[in-house]
Amino acid sequence: MPTENLRVGTIIAVAALALALGAGLWFGSRTGASPEADPSVGVSYPTTPATIVVHVSGAVNRPGLVTVAVSARVADAVAGAGGAAAGADLGSLNLAAEVRDGDQITVPHVGAAVQPGIAAEERGIDLNRATPGELESLPGVGPVLAGRIAAYRDLHGPFVAVEDLLDVGGIGEAKLATMRDAIAAP
Repeated sequence: MPTENLRVGTIIAVAALALALGAGLWFGSRTGASPEADPSVGVSYPTTPATIVVHVSGAVNRPGLVTVAVSARVADAVAGAGGAAAGADLGSLNLAAEVRDGDQITVPHVGAAVQPGIAAEERGIDLNRATPGELESLPGVGPVLAGRIAAYRDLHGPFVAVEDLLDVGGIGEAKLATMRDAIAAP
C-alpha cells in the first residue's frame, strides 16, 4: 500500500506540473511575443537631439550650415563643410575644440588677420554639457546643488533657457540672478 500511495502522489505531481506548464505556454502564446522578444522593452530613448547645426564660413569648400553630431569637434564641422579650401589656415584654429549648437566657425585664409574666437570661459558654463564639478564653478553652487542641476538635466533633458534652472530645487530668483552672467545661453 505505501508503494501505491507513492505512485499516486508522483502521478498527481507530474500531472500538476504538466498542467501548469501547458497553461503557461497557452497563456504566453495568447499575449503575443514574450517580453524578451519585444524590442521596446528595456530600451531607453535619448532626451537630447543627436545632432546640432553650426555655421561654417571662410576658407571651406561649401560654406554654410552644417549638421554634425552633438559631440562634434571643429574638425568635424570643417569636414562637413566640404573640407578646407586651398589656402586655408587650419593651424590658426583649434580643430579639437567642441562645437555647440549655433556656433559659427570661420576658417581663415593663410595671411588673413585672424579674428579671435570666443573662448569657452568667455561664453560661460554650458548647463547641458557641464559636469557636476564644472557646475560648481558657478557662483553660489556647491557640490549638492551641482548634483541637483545635473540630476534634473538627466531626468528632464537639456535646459532650453537659463530660467529652467528655477525648476531645480534650491534655485530661486535671487540665486539665479547671481549665476546668470556665468552661464552660457542654452
